[in-house]
This record gives sequence, structure tokens and C-alpha cells, in this order.
Amino acid sequence: MLEIYLPIAQVNIDIFLLLFVSLIVGILSGLFGVGGGFLMTPFLIFMGIPPVYAVPNEVNNILATSVSGSLTHWYKKTLDYKMGLMIVAGGVVGTVLGITTFTYFSEIGKISLIISLLYMYLLAIVGTLMLIEFIKEKNRLKSKTNLKRKLHEHNWLQGLPLRIRFHKSKLYESALTPILLGLLVGFVAAMMGIGGAFLMVPAMIYIVGMPVKLIPGTSLFVTIFISAIVTVLHAFNYGSIDLYLVFPLILGSIVGVQLGQKVGQFLDSTELKSLFAMLLLCVAVAIGYDSFFRDKTSSFNGSSVIKTDLSAFAEFTIKMSDELPILYGAFSIILAISLGVLAAAGRKFVSPIARKLLSEFKKKDTKKKEEVKFPEK
Repeated sequence: MLEIYLPIAQVNIDIFLLLFVSLIVGILSGLFGVGGGFLMTPFLIFMGIPPVYAVPNEVNNILATSVSGSLTHWYKKTLDYKMGLMIVAGGVVGTVLGITTFTYFSEIGKISLIISLLYMYLLAIVGTLMLIEFIKEKNRLKSKTNLKRKLHEHNWLQGLPLRIRFHKSKLYESALTPILLGLLVGFVAAMMGIGGAFLMVPAMIYIVGMPVKLIPGTSLFVTIFISAIVTVLHAFNYGSIDLYLVFPLILGSIVGVQLGQKVGQFLDSTELKSLFAMLLLCVAVAIGYDSFFRDKTSSFNGSSVIKTDLSAFAEFTIKMSDELPILYGAFSIILAISLGVLAAAGRKFVSPIARKLLSEFKKKDTKKKEEVKFPEK
């Protein structure tokens, strides 16, 4: 156990536990193809970090993983920039509304309760819907029935005014549809410290009608901008970005996402989604218990501690956060983007080498088996 002091949040936290949890959440994110914010933020709160600090620092972490993932899709050209920018336009308004709401509940002292309730209900709903979808999919496989769907199923939202053509997605629909989606995602990101992918992905499929291959990259592209805006707004309004917390979060998450994506290639995604749904329900129950039933009078984990013997860097972060909040927020964004770019570049460099080594290993293994089966006379 090695505790570090978070100078902005003013709490002590076990660095190894923080790295381990961010690594596990990163692996889950890579396995299931969703952002880990709606798991990591509750875990940070469980570890004793106040919600007003857990939310913005996890958003900053999401920014790094989104940059890493988005660059991967950029290399593959599976990204619709025009659609993404429309969603971002709505997301800017949504984040401002979210920050305003966050400020209101902070001032009346109810922000912790509101965040807990949002997570409890949202995770319970998403987990239940995922389980229902899993059961339906299992029943379809048992009965061997295939559901035939049209290439594009239009709804009333797509028929709203201001219709434009999205050439990459091969769609012709109202620009208000992605803008309204961005409004919702931006609000949720500002309030809950999540990237909003678990809302964007199904909405892009069933409401916007985008091709599935373009959805992950476009979703990550949108998350970059929304996360950056939320980070700056939280830094400016509350001075709540803590680099001592952000760095280990980003480090664990980026490594975890890369591992999760690799492992996910060899596992059954249908079974995994059912386990993930049950995990969401368990987290929802844990949040409900922590909020309404757990006795917190004897809990000292993460309790506020004010230290005067700070390192030079800790004093610098506090001073910069207080005196230059926008510049400090921008610095944390640059840190997240830089680490995300390094992770993506590292993966692009390592992947061909790993594939080559694996191919050579398979060839040698096949040759050995042939020599055993057909020995030379």
C-alpha cells in the first residue's frame, strides 16, 4: 500500500489500487467497446474521492482514451467527420447546460446525491436493457430465425427540417437529429463524468441510422471534443482537475484498453455482453447501498486531509489551478491528448511486429507438428 496525496482534491489515495482499478476498467472498455467512465467515476467515489473531483478528472481520462481510439479509426478511414461535427455542435450547448445544472446542485449541497441517483438509475436501465437484448438474441439463435431489417429505417426525427446529405454515412436527413443527440450527450458528460458512448452508439444505430462500421470511430471523435470542453469548464468553474489523479488514471486506462481490445478478439462477444450487463446492475446496486444504507460515520477512506508540506510540483498545480484555471485545464487536455497519441502510435508500431512474431511462431509450431507426424526416414 502506497498512498499519495491529491493536492487539489485534498485526499489520500492508494496509488496501486488506483492504477489497478483504472487498468481493469480499461480492459472492460476494450472488451465491450464502450467508454469506461460510467464504471470508473463510481469507483473513484467508492474510493473516497468527492464527486465534484471524480467527475471532471474521469472526463479528462476519457479524453486520452478517446484520442487513442479515434486515431486508430482515422488510420482505417472509418470515421464520419461531418456527422461528428454536427453532434459536437449540439454537445457544446449540452455541456454548458450540464455545467450550469452541476453548479446549481453544488451550491445547494445536493450534487453528490444527484450524481449517485443518476448513476444508479442509468446503470440499472442500461444493464436491464442489455440483458433483455441478450435473452432475445439467445432465443433467436435457438429458434434459428433471422430478422431482416431495411438498410435505413427512417423515423420522425430524421424527417425534421434542415435536411442535409452525409456522404460518408450515405444518409440524407435533418441536421437537427445529430445536434439533439449531441445536446443530450454533452449534458450527461458534464453531469456524470462519462464520454456518452453508451448513449451515442445505440442512438447512432437506431435513431441516426449510421452504418455500424463508422459508429465507433465517430463516437470517439465526438467524445474528444466534448471531454475537452467539459474539462476546461470544470477547471474554470471549480478548479477541480488534479494532475496527481489524472496521470495514473490515464496510464492505467490506456494500457487496459489496448489489452482489452486484443483479448476481445478471441472471446464470444454475446456472452461477454451478458456478463457486462450483470456488472452494470451490480454497480447500480452498490451505488444505491453506498448512498442510502451504508454507515459512513466510521469510514476514513478518502477523508479530506489538508497538508502544508507539499512538494514543489503540488504547490505549482494548486497555484496554477487557482490563478490560471483555463490555462491549467488546457494543460491537462494537452497531457491527455499527448498520452493518447503516444498510445495510438505505439500500438500502430507494435501491432505489425506482434503479428509477424505470431505468424513466425505459428509456422514453427506447424513445422514441428509435421515433423512429429511425418518423421524423416
